[in-house]
Amino acid sequence: MARKGKKGSNREVRDVAGEGVAQASAGRSKLDGRSFLYVGGRDCQVAHLRQIASNFGAELIHHDGGLREAVSRIDTVLPSVDCVFCPIDCISHDACLRVKTGCKKFGKAFIPLRNGSKSSLERALNTMNERDNTR
Repeated sequence: MARKGKKGSNREVRDVAGEGVAQASAGRSKLDGRSFLYVGGRDCQVAHLRQIASNFGAELIHHDGGLREAVSRIDTVLPSVDCVFCPIDCISHDACLRVKTGCKKFGKAFIPLRNGSKSSLERALNTMNERDNTR
């Protein structure tokens, strides 16, 4: 019995979160047309992360942090993005250092994420959207 109640309550939480994303994509998002670089994380979640960003009207560019792609590619992508996200639990030290120095060089916002989860990125985008809406 407790399990069924718990499952139903999770559904309610998902519905409320879905409404927030739906509101963001309904034209109220200040992130429309912006592009973000996501460095690190898990390859299996990239499609989900891109979908979350597109729900806010933004484009997400992914760099794996040096696993298969050259870390130097970060320098070529940085000038074309508005902001950089780095999950601090799934990134190499070299890639993180390169992103931080590149953000300072090009005047881009650097936002470290607590972890590489989908909800962590969604919270960060929600926060950015709310801050932009209050301005």
